[in-house]
Amino acid sequence: MLGPFVALFGPTGTGKTETLYRLCAGQAEVISADSMQVYRELHAGTAKPSRTVRAALPHHLIDICSLHEYFDLGMFVERSERLIVEIGARGKLPIVSGGTAFYLHGLLYGLPHAPKADPAVRRALLAELEQVGERELQAELERVDPVTAARIELGDSYRLLRALEVYRCTGRPLSQFARPNSLRSNLEVTVLGLWRERAQLYRRINERVEQMYRAGLTAEIAALWSRGYTGNEPGLRSIGYREFFAALSSGRLDLGHLEPCAFPPPAVAQVLEEIKRNTRRYAKRQLTFFRRLKPVRWIEAGEESELAAVLRQPGTG
Repeated sequence: MLGPFVALFGPTGTGKTETLYRLCAGQAEVISADSMQVYRELHAGTAKPSRTVRAALPHHLIDICSLHEYFDLGMFVERSERLIVEIGARGKLPIVSGGTAFYLHGLLYGLPHAPKADPAVRRALLAELEQVGERELQAELERVDPVTAARIELGDSYRLLRALEVYRCTGRPLSQFARPNSLRSNLEVTVLGLWRERAQLYRRINERVEQMYRAGLTAEIAALWSRGYTGNEPGLRSIGYREFFAALSSGRLDLGHLEPCAFPPPAVAQVLEEIKRNTRRYAKRQLTFFRRLKPVRWIEAGEESELAAVLRQPGTG
């Protein structure tokens, strides 16, 4: 058996990190299930826990990759399983927490029955992405695997390249490979979902984007752009980064717009509104996906006595 451990998920902006910090500091260690927090170069736009939080509540799988590297589902599951054992051996509660749905699904339900990643094919696809752009690769996927293509939004280059990789390696569309749909039998896990009323969640998301700006997001974008990053790198296709790189690439923004100031200039404010809108939509999709997971115990953010009771007695259910 693997565990006991807790899997805590919830949409972006729910308050997972702050809640765990209040309830579990000194008693647990967190395994981050966030596909963007793995990148060392990204800070302001990824809402990584602060040094203060991480000192009291250690976090793993943060700052482990460069922007040019892929960190895929298989790597997440493998490292998470190892960390669950190591954290438990230290006498602490392992908590897998984050908002990347396919990471959590892969850990709880098992990996899809598709072939492992092929580094040579992946390198070739990355080169094509750089040369011809995402829309042309999306059009290719629509021709060879329309079912999977319909599930992938523009900007999700990880899933796009993975689907094309599977097709090029096997000649079969990814949609033909079965995905596990029941919880793995060898887990001793408590699965918790944290939720907030929608209006409150959306307000927190808007405030979070404004905090990203105050934390230096535009300066971070300017530094990455000046170093030659284009926005096609694996770590820069996420919400909060892709909107700025698209604006720079199209000429809507230049480096002068990204100078830090108390109030964003109109061109930057427009991009921030795009990020807020895209994040709200993403949170809605996250919640839809998470509600399909079974079994889940849903707890409203703020109901900390109930959550604390569950965390004191982790186990199946």
